[in-house]
Amino acid sequence: MPKRKLTIFYDGACPSCVDDRDWFEHRVRQSENIDWFDITGREDELRALGIDPYLAVRELHVMNAKGEILKEMDAYILLCRQLWYLRPLAWFMGLPFVKIRLSRWYRKTVDQRLAAQGRIESDK
Repeated sequence: MPKRKLTIFYDGACPSCVDDRDWFEHRVRQSENIDWFDITGREDELRALGIDPYLAVRELHVMNAKGEILKEMDAYILLCRQLWYLRPLAWFMGLPFVKIRLSRWYRKTVDQRLAAQGRIESDK
């Protein structure tokens, strides 16, 4: 039975997201085991997978080999585990007190970026 791939959902309308994809894609060993899914304009497909399109823009989503959807910090932790030299970082990110703070920082920076791009309303 062939190994199931990871599916990484990324925002192709976001230049920094595309840069992140390129960075990761060039470093992961078995890139053939990763499918990249550009969420731009694919709201119906996202909903069919159980992903809220609004949240897909605001949070990284990854489908693991079991077909489970992980999002935000859990998705980043899974990605970090794909690169041997980032596994210690994945462990650190998974510590509860670190994960909570990273999550707050992540949400704040993503919301600021999306507001600056005019893609969401600013809280200010």
